[in-house]
Amino acid sequence: MPIFVTDEEEFVKITERARECRVKRLEKEGIAKVKARTKRYLYTIKVPLEKLDEFLKRLKCPEIVEV
Repeated sequence: MPIFVTDEEEFVKITERARECRVKRLEKEGIAKVKARTKRYLYTIKVPLEKLDEFLKRLKCPEIVEV
């Protein structure tokens, strides 16, 4: 079961120890789901599409995959 994070700063800290991040754009809903896979858990956050590019630049994942 994934862990849902609401704070963007907390999610950025989680991405420091993540193996990879995945981005799924949901155009109809106007949001994107960003998922960070760590050794033990999968963390998710929902970001508005307008803020997505700015948010992805702040992430520290070794690999960012668009799904």
